[in-house]
Amino acid sequence: MINVAAHLNMRSYAFAILALCMASFIGLAVSTPSYAQEAAPEEQVQLPPPTVIKSIRVVGNQRVEANTVGSYLLIAPGDRYSEERIDLSVKTLFATGLFADVRIDPNGGDLIIRVVENPIINRVILEGNKALKDDKITDELEAAPRSIFTRSRVQADVQRVIDLYSQSGRFAATVVPKVVQQPQNRVDLIFEITEGPVTGVKRINFIGNSEFSDRRLRKQLATKESVWYKFFSSNDNYDPNRLEYDREQVRTFYTDRGFADFRVVSAVAELVPNQKDFYITFTVDEGEEYTWGDVSVETELETLDKSILEALVPIKSGRIYKSSEVEDAIDTLTFAAGAAGYAFVDIQPEIKRNRETKTVDLVFNLVEGPRVYIERIDIVGNTTTLDYVIRRELELVEGDAFNRILLDRSRNRVRALRFFEDVEITEVQGATPDRAIVEVKVTEQPTGELSFSAGFSSADAFLVDLSITQRNLRGRGQLLRFVIRASSNRQEIDLRFTEPRFLNRNLAAGIELFNVTNDFFDEAGFRSTRIGGQATLAFRVTDFTTLQTRYALRQETVDCTNSLILTNPQLCLQENNRLSSILGYTFGWDRRNDPITPTRGFDFFFSQDFAGVGGDVKYLRTEINANTYYGIFQDVIASAKINGGYITGWGGDNVQINDRFFKGSSTFRGFDNAGIGPRVVQVDTNRRLNALGGNAYGIASAEVSFPLGIPSLLGSVFIEAGTVGLLDDEFKVINDPNLIVRDDLSIRSVFGASVFWESPFGPIRFDFTKPIKKEDFDETESFQFNTSTRF
Repeated sequence: MINVAAHLNMRSYAFAILALCMASFIGLAVSTPSYAQEAAPEEQVQLPPPTVIKSIRVVGNQRVEANTVGSYLLIAPGDRYSEERIDLSVKTLFATGLFADVRIDPNGGDLIIRVVENPIINRVILEGNKALKDDKITDELEAAPRSIFTRSRVQADVQRVIDLYSQSGRFAATVVPKVVQQPQNRVDLIFEITEGPVTGVKRINFIGNSEFSDRRLRKQLATKESVWYKFFSSNDNYDPNRLEYDREQVRTFYTDRGFADFRVVSAVAELVPNQKDFYITFTVDEGEEYTWGDVSVETELETLDKSILEALVPIKSGRIYKSSEVEDAIDTLTFAAGAAGYAFVDIQPEIKRNRETKTVDLVFNLVEGPRVYIERIDIVGNTTTLDYVIRRELELVEGDAFNRILLDRSRNRVRALRFFEDVEITEVQGATPDRAIVEVKVTEQPTGELSFSAGFSSADAFLVDLSITQRNLRGRGQLLRFVIRASSNRQEIDLRFTEPRFLNRNLAAGIELFNVTNDFFDEAGFRSTRIGGQATLAFRVTDFTTLQTRYALRQETVDCTNSLILTNPQLCLQENNRLSSILGYTFGWDRRNDPITPTRGFDFFFSQDFAGVGGDVKYLRTEINANTYYGIFQDVIASAKINGGYITGWGGDNVQINDRFFKGSSTFRGFDNAGIGPRVVQVDTNRRLNALGGNAYGIASAEVSFPLGIPSLLGSVFIEAGTVGLLDDEFKVINDPNLIVRDDLSIRSVFGASVFWESPFGPIRFDFTKPIKKEDFDETESFQFNTSTRF
């Protein structure tokens, strides 16, 4: 027996109200059968109820502290005895779910609280489940080890398991719960499952359709008919939730094809007597076909021009009515209004059907909505990345006016960090209607990598790569990378560090040390080695433009083959060590709608490098790179790319061989490394000898990528065209009369297809190409592939 000096509190009243509600609906009994050991023996002598309660004793509790029991009571020592409060206290204790039985007995001036605690679940065991794995079922159960056992909770779990099996097409599944008593008031909870047969969809019928055939309409449904050869299909069973989705799919299909009055009268699923199949019947009313009538925009906002807004609306009079175009038009007008400074615009479409003329008139009313301000920004899910790393990418702070466009930009900027698998920005109402709380929910992904790669490609032959990379060092967004890479054409050691917010400003600073050897002995007769370092500073100029400045200092050595030297000694003037001091910049303009998988927009980069700020080398290199993207259908993306460059010496210097442009393989598909451009050719046999590189190049390509219907496989078709040339005149002089330098700026072009496979062994890419136009001295490749494996 334990004496308790409990007192009334708000929690007691709250549980009392809950208990009254539960009792009125489900009729709680105060003498539930016991699942635990018997409580302590009752007193033999029952004394009359006291007038004033002197003390309270708790009997039968094992895990629950007596003070905890007392905290739920609506009576305390010193209170007058009240049957009403006693009854409410019993109901309150039952409502906690901690007890299987509760009784309050008066004994002279004392109250004895007799409780029987509910058992604790020791284990949850599933038996008989084969179609559904244990973890899929247990994720839906409320019962779990070390939780409290109640019969109501178990019955609710039984229904959840049955619902899971119904969703997988097993409507005959049954679940029987069993309880096995264990010592110390514990129980093992066993669910005995009889799964029953899989219930398929025998037939899907449509009634009332005349414009479109049953077969055409079935293609719009998520539910499919059961066919024996579709072994892996999971949508050929009846699911009531999926049926509601199918109703909406049919409605969208019709309303996007002019049938504004279309409706699904009913969708009925009938189970055959053997409980193995369903017949699903949709009854539809198609109505008449409509076209768009008058489409206009009405607004009282002064700075918005109605005529410009109407021109932006993608809906045109006379075209077939399409309901989805209304949402597209609202998105377009919202963006246009936001760009004009109206972040709180409210667009209300008014649709009027003219049944006589079979047209639909549409008016977009633009009004300025109530202003909402950001009360708080919460960052959720960043287990590694520090809060400020995310916040500094947001274009809004607490106190700013809520702006959906700026939030979308902020999401793209956070995603562009590539620290997170997913980024989601949501808002909820704050303390007042004009306040909003913005939640930035992120899912961290690994940003550190210790990898060893080995592979083979048609361009580089063997490839070995050892790298240590941390793109989010200490959660501060810093980049640290160390790479050792070797292939038949390139050997590289590289150490790089980047601080994205140097001196706590919007300024990215980086430093790089490198030792790079490019081996072009087979292709061009030389090998170059560069040892040095580079420092960079980058900053954002506007919301969509950036500027990066850099300075590089490197020692360069060129080794040439004897044949190249004999051909023209001028080709290898840089055989001895020469120091290059290079100052450069890159201007970037990025208007893509997504930084990772863009479906709209473009990006553009313009860079220049000026060599001659000291050192032994003097040249000016200029390059441009532009890309544009357009989503045709879902996951089908068209892109176009343009690359170009030009390098020229100054101060009497010519461009040496290791500074020229060599294109082919990954930079121009369909051609080998250094496969196009100026080349030494044997006159009599037209034999291709050393490639010399060019001072200028231009390459354009167009590509359409699409899924191949198999996970991890992506395909594309492409066409590329370009040229490399403009070698300095003195390098065209050949000592051997049997040799000649071919320097032709004629356009080369290829078309082809690519397959990308994210295999378990690493990414693999296959390129199949066919030349459309080429020169006879070019080196072509009709098939290319590359791969690497990380372990």
